[in-house]
Amino acid sequence: MKKAISIVLLAVLLIAAAPHQAPDEPVKLIFIHHSTGKNWLADGYGNLGHTLGENNYFVSDTNYGWGPNSIGDRTDIPNWKEWFASDNTPTYMDALFNETEQHASYTRTLSDPGGENEIIMFKSCFPNSALEGNPNDPPGTYGGMSVSGAKYVYNTILQYFATRPDKLFIVVTAPPLSDPTYADNARAFNNWLKNEWLADYEGSNVAVFDFYDVLTGPNGGNTLYYPTGDDHPSAEGSRLATTEFIPQLNAAYKWWQAGDTSVPPVDNEPAPAAEENPVPELYPAPESSPNIIDNFEGDAPLGSYGWEAFKDDESSSQITCSTTDEMANLGTRSLKIDYNVELYSWSTCDLSFDNPQNWSKHEGISFYAYAVQEETPFNVDLFVEGESYVYQGWVEGSGNWQAFTVFWDEFKRVDWEENAGAPFTKPEEVSGLAFGFNTPEDTEIAPVGTIYIDDLMLGESCAEVAEGPAANTEETGDAPQSEPPAEGEPVSSPLPCVGGLVLPIGLAALAFGKRKK
Repeated sequence: MKKAISIVLLAVLLIAAAPHQAPDEPVKLIFIHHSTGKNWLADGYGNLGHTLGENNYFVSDTNYGWGPNSIGDRTDIPNWKEWFASDNTPTYMDALFNETEQHASYTRTLSDPGGENEIIMFKSCFPNSALEGNPNDPPGTYGGMSVSGAKYVYNTILQYFATRPDKLFIVVTAPPLSDPTYADNARAFNNWLKNEWLADYEGSNVAVFDFYDVLTGPNGGNTLYYPTGDDHPSAEGSRLATTEFIPQLNAAYKWWQAGDTSVPPVDNEPAPAAEENPVPELYPAPESSPNIIDNFEGDAPLGSYGWEAFKDDESSSQITCSTTDEMANLGTRSLKIDYNVELYSWSTCDLSFDNPQNWSKHEGISFYAYAVQEETPFNVDLFVEGESYVYQGWVEGSGNWQAFTVFWDEFKRVDWEENAGAPFTKPEEVSGLAFGFNTPEDTEIAPVGTIYIDDLMLGESCAEVAEGPAANTEETGDAPQSEPPAEGEPVSSPLPCVGGLVLPIGLAALAFGKRKK
């Protein structure tokens, strides 16, 4: 079998002799993207869709809302593991290979030739160039928005690509940001994709197009050279990318066709009969610490993708979330979230699970929060399949860690879904949770700041876990009291049960009153 090779090197080797050799017959191609890809495809902007058609590619694409489980919503680097290396991959790929619709405004010059999509292009948007860590970090052990986490994801999905020599997978690197903070990391990661990722890959069905490199301009910079006023590439930059991409795609297609394009063997074992009303398999919280969701002291929680930053791609909002030793309630680390959210936009720091979590034995969740700035509004979101619920809270910038407890019924169905305002009733089906930031109601405030989260836990009913005279208040009628911590000191114990929290004196009413706003 042919050794894999960078699409850029392919261009050097093959295009000089045959710079415009498009496929002889129409080839079906599908592009997974969001806003930057939509602009790149569009007539009158990047012109990619029309130009692909002129080169004998019948183009379809996906965008927000597409596919089973709305998988089209999720195109950040850590999400590629869900697309290409999860239990749902067969379902997603069946839909993707057979998709023929358009989700961007481009002219199709060809008729559908029939059959499945043969070429799979996929791209993350520009927030994915904000990779934390260091440029030379090796692949990690789980996916995340860091150099090592991104390398882990691409190494993982390459194993799936190896099983599908009948498909050509084109990785399009994420476009650059205007902010140079993480630019060196982005450049180093994309160079790794081009020059190292495929070094030992035996197939000919994977190639990399360095969209990032094109959009950083001719002078070797690491930030967006063709801006629009935000981080979306301009029409000029998008058209330049089209000009460079088409001959490289043609070269990659010919390289693939000259190698192994065999269809994977068919499994002739009969499929088990489907249940009429299948019940999703449910997984409890980690057995080692059944109440802890994440204390941020080690790796990502078992069975999760780790904490990932998301934002409205149509805005210039920014958010990063990662563990840090700058601040901690208990232990030595916490989750640090830096955010700068455009007015009427949103951003979130999400924890998603491989499989639904069964938290039905618990009454809600508890956590500690520390805000750098005064009056910090935030949301806590809960997700089940196809449904979203939100709780709104506030943190006072008081120099103290503040404890929060949220019962299940305090999470309300979001306004843009059916049954808006309905309380959450499915703790046995939790697929993820998030800390989010958006414009508070009845304000003109664009959220910006830093918040730390620590000791995120599940809470049992206090009546079920209370033991000993300290917990029994019936005889005296008095609740146990606690001295407030000194400024900046941690609260001295983790959250044992929902409803059993003792906040710093004077803050309890504020924290639990403000959250109702």
